[in-house]
Amino acid sequence: MNRENTLKGLVTSGSHNLFTVRPAAGETAGETVSQEIVCRIKGKVLKNAQDVYNPIAPGDWVTIEKTHNADTGLILGLQERRNKFSRFNQKGRTSQLLAANVDQIICITTADFPPFRPRFIDRILLQADIAGIEAVIVCNKSDLAVLAPGRIIDNIDVDARLNDFVRIGYKVMHISAKTGQGLEQLKALLAGKTSVLTGQSGVGKSSLINALDPQARIKTGKLNEKYKRGNHTTTMSFMIEITEENPAPPIRIIDTPGLRRFVPDGVGVADIVHHMREFEPFSGKCGFGLSCSHRSEAGCKIIEAVNTGDIHPDRYDSFLRIHDELSAVAAGKTNAD
Repeated sequence: MNRENTLKGLVTSGSHNLFTVRPAAGETAGETVSQEIVCRIKGKVLKNAQDVYNPIAPGDWVTIEKTHNADTGLILGLQERRNKFSRFNQKGRTSQLLAANVDQIICITTADFPPFRPRFIDRILLQADIAGIEAVIVCNKSDLAVLAPGRIIDNIDVDARLNDFVRIGYKVMHISAKTGQGLEQLKALLAGKTSVLTGQSGVGKSSLINALDPQARIKTGKLNEKYKRGNHTTTMSFMIEITEENPAPPIRIIDTPGLRRFVPDGVGVADIVHHMREFEPFSGKCGFGLSCSHRSEAGCKIIEAVNTGDIHPDRYDSFLRIHDELSAVAAGKTNAD
């Protein structure tokens, strides 16, 4: 290995065995290289990561070796991550990395068009807690629907559910990528951080990035009017950096593919209660202790908390659904994506 050609770099996009890497500042001083280098993984240097769907994700820091072509290189090693955001890939029956080394997860949702899906949000919040990453809920397209108490979308009281997320300690923001409502507040939240944007297809993640950085020009798609579903315009995770003209800290955003399903990753069924923040205080306090299924047992503190309003009934329903799905995953009974 030629040490003169060895650089430290930040992965900005990629899939399978082809990744785009941006050399770290100072790594390319006095050298003629492009801003980003297209790299392949060298041999089996990441053999310890063979049990994952993809061994590298945007946000990872890697060591690379330039080839004779200054625009290409080989990935020699992966630096230790401080965290990762992933999901369980049902087709591959393994962990799928979406992003690494992030400061916060921004879960984008809409009140309608596409319809509000709180159970999807519950899963993102669960995964964020598993990873030890702070999560923020951002309700986009606020120009299309003014939320009011009692507003019902597909039998869901949108305002009540968003208020409950606030009650249990999550930050909720209302914005519009179209009109600019709330964008300055969101930009302040993103400043100087690496943030993951995630959400179901059609919630406007690409439009939001374009509103934050008009130079991005990311392709956007139209919703299916009949089914109110979005089409996948982002097919793999990628990082974009937004730098203001003033000396404000840069914004790094990792956009993830629009998802219709999200199966949590890296948690056993017995530990779900520890990662749903309003459930955790009741863990182990049931009449049947840690063996309680929290479904029908006498003396179940979680069921009591649902009855007293300390746990929202919809969140409890999400808990049961996630429990059943992860039990099926463990038994190998899930269907492919």
